[in-house]
Amino acid sequence: MLAITDPDQNQLPEKSEPESATPRVLSILSVVLERLVNRDEMLSSSSSGGGRLGKNLEVFHGIRPPAITIPKYLDRIYKYTNCSPACFVVGYIYIDRLVHRHPGSLVVPLNVHRLLVISIMLAAKILDDEHYNNAFYARVGGVTNTELNRLEVEFLFMIDFDLTVTARVFESYCLHLEREMIMWDGTKLKNESGSRNTIEDIAEISVEDMESFSSPLSNNGGLG
Repeated sequence: MLAITDPDQNQLPEKSEPESATPRVLSILSVVLERLVNRDEMLSSSSSGGGRLGKNLEVFHGIRPPAITIPKYLDRIYKYTNCSPACFVVGYIYIDRLVHRHPGSLVVPLNVHRLLVISIMLAAKILDDEHYNNAFYARVGGVTNTELNRLEVEFLFMIDFDLTVTARVFESYCLHLEREMIMWDGTKLKNESGSRNTIEDIAEISVEDMESFSSPLSNNGGLG
């Protein structure tokens, strides 16, 4: 197994405080994002070989889908970065803005992890008084610092640097997420809350997984 970060001084900090329950918003977002990815993946398959459908976000693509799931990835970001739960909602808003500004964009297994770590990092810079730098988010997210910096710039230009989220917009998205959960079978979340993943379960990613995160445009390999 290959740790997601380097040892010694570059090792991610250990959690000395007792682990608190994962915020409900992470579970809600996991369900919503998984449904979005499944839908867009079907659209991508049905339109194979035609048009520009899904082409806009290829800059965020890895070589192949990573093994780590969306719930575990969100849980990892939350536990290591200590960013506020609101950052996850705002990060989702940024991704939604990106998709709406570029019709035909598809959030698929090849790009969803990069989109998440970038959008949540940007939200933390806007919302939180204290936040980690890009290098730390790169280690947590499994990308090289160089790649994260490059993709952050790509992301910012694609949303026209529109990072402002008003209280009304934030509330409307929270209501949207709540409605999504009401429509979803709550049994899945009950099962997940009964068997939470600890940080030890997801702190390491195999060599194969690290390679699957790699971006064709990255010289040093991606998400690792």
